[in-house]
Amino acid sequence: MSVRSVDLRKGTVIEQDGQLLLITEYTHKTPGNLRAIIQIKTRNLMTGQAGSQRLASGDMLEVAYLDRRKAEYLYKEAGNQYVFMDSETYDQFTLTDDLVGDKMGYVCENTTIEVTFHESTPVGVELPPAVVLEVAEAEVAVKGNTASNVKKDAVLETGLTIKVPMHVAAGDKVKVNTDNGDFQGRVKE
Repeated sequence: MSVRSVDLRKGTVIEQDGQLLLITEYTHKTPGNLRAIIQIKTRNLMTGQAGSQRLASGDMLEVAYLDRRKAEYLYKEAGNQYVFMDSETYDQFTLTDDLVGDKMGYVCENTTIEVTFHESTPVGVELPPAVVLEVAEAEVAVKGNTASNVKKDAVLETGLTIKVPMHVAAGDKVKVNTDNGDFQGRVKE
């Protein structure tokens, strides 16, 4: 499906020269009486390579059709290969570290997430806005430090390290923002 460059948005995937490009930044400028300039930054979904393009307002681009399916994350193989199983067909497939990036730090084994496919080829994962994970390791809070805004490092069950308030201890469940890795609060069971 072709769309004009002014109708693109951040998060849209376009297809150029057989490559899938995810738009990571979109800027629309109209300097004075001149024509509009659209600047986009992209990330290649196959190679992970970043790039940028300058477009005119009338340029037409091809938007890629992506299919989202639920899949269960099974385990990590040697060589940074992540093994998933399609929840409907039970077919297993792998995604490389280049495709999923640092998103797998928010996903535990045996967790169901959405995987994005393009023409039956997996190209990435979609995470919810926040996830609940258990704190595996955290420093012990010292009396008097818990009332301040001091933060400490905590290692989560997936191996991801985040900053948490001093009152969070090992064994606590915490809510973490998947966009930036920020601590959002403790979760009571």
